[in-house]
Amino acid sequence: MSRIRRNWLPWLVVVVELVGSLGSNARTDTRGPALIGALLALLAVLPVLAQRPRGWMLAVSGLCAGAYFTAGYAEGPIFMAVPVVTFAVALSLPPRRWIGWAVVAAALVATGMVLNPESPQFDGGPGSGPWGQGGGPEGDLSLWQAFGQVALIAACGAVASALRSRNEARAQRQRRVVSEERVRMAADLHDGVGHGLAVIAMQAGAALHVLDRDPEAARRNLEAIRAESKESLDLLRRQLARLTDTETGTDPAPRAPEHGLADLPALVERVRTGGLEVSLRLEVDSASAEAERAAYAVVQEGLTNVLRHAGATRAEVAIVSTPAAEMVVTVDDDGRGSDMLSGERRPGMGIVGMRSRVEALGGTLEAGPEVRGFRLRASLPLTGSSAGGAEGLA
Repeated sequence: MSRIRRNWLPWLVVVVELVGSLGSNARTDTRGPALIGALLALLAVLPVLAQRPRGWMLAVSGLCAGAYFTAGYAEGPIFMAVPVVTFAVALSLPPRRWIGWAVVAAALVATGMVLNPESPQFDGGPGSGPWGQGGGPEGDLSLWQAFGQVALIAACGAVASALRSRNEARAQRQRRVVSEERVRMAADLHDGVGHGLAVIAMQAGAALHVLDRDPEAARRNLEAIRAESKESLDLLRRQLARLTDTETGTDPAPRAPEHGLADLPALVERVRTGGLEVSLRLEVDSASAEAERAAYAVVQEGLTNVLRHAGATRAEVAIVSTPAAEMVVTVDDDGRGSDMLSGERRPGMGIVGMRSRVEALGGTLEAGPEVRGFRLRASLPLTGSSAGGAEGLA
């Protein structure tokens, strides 16, 4: 019953068609029982109640409407039966699946109108025939009604197809928004959790190395592991909560706090406690929030790659502004850079994602081995802002 209450309009159309046909045929001297005419009209409009209309329903509707007119029943709501069914079918199906059936339905109902025994062309008078007196169209109203019915069917189908296209475009935009949000969450997870795991692994190795001879240093490493793991787990919980809210359609949980240039010293310090010597040069007065977030992500991913792949002992991080209103971010290390991208090795998801994030702001990113070590260099507009769309996996 709740579905019927929500979809009351098709039921109203059916009731109007049934009652209107009964009334019009009861007041007119028709060639057949009024009840049979009402049943034909009901069958002609009944497909509008189908939850998933099919194209062949148009042919059924046209056949019933054509039979109604051929039997000589009174004019009335029957004129709206096939157009309404066409609208319902075209709203549910792509054009290639209903246009052919609509042509069949239009031909059937138009034929029924032309063959209507109540039409002037059957009165046997001098004006009879398809075009009436003098060969003009004035004598046969049913022929013009047939033309009007075909035009109305075509118009209803066109309007429904336009509405369907608009609804599909809106649904596609909504799916794109959800997809972009998932990409952003994946980027946040890769940036935060991936970096956290790399730092934890480095801190654990350093703690094991000095555990016997320097318990205090090992303690500092373990405290850094605890802090890093707590931050990574908090980020993971927030992103999983957002993913769940996105799937269920509820209001999403608040996004994790956005990191910026002010958070870089803490990031570098966490890496330093694991034994990697890191220098930081920060010479930027002001930048947009989007640019700061992208710069933080580049540095975070760059240091993560140093910890995981480079085998380096030192890394240099520099973020400086240029006279061209750009912010240049570089991460250099002294590890084994010459063989990191050699052979068949391809850039990992982190580099691909960083490039997508930077290019979305109108910047550029270069990553490649040097004679000694590996260099990551990103150029970002200080006032850059995303023009929409996915920021890319980082």
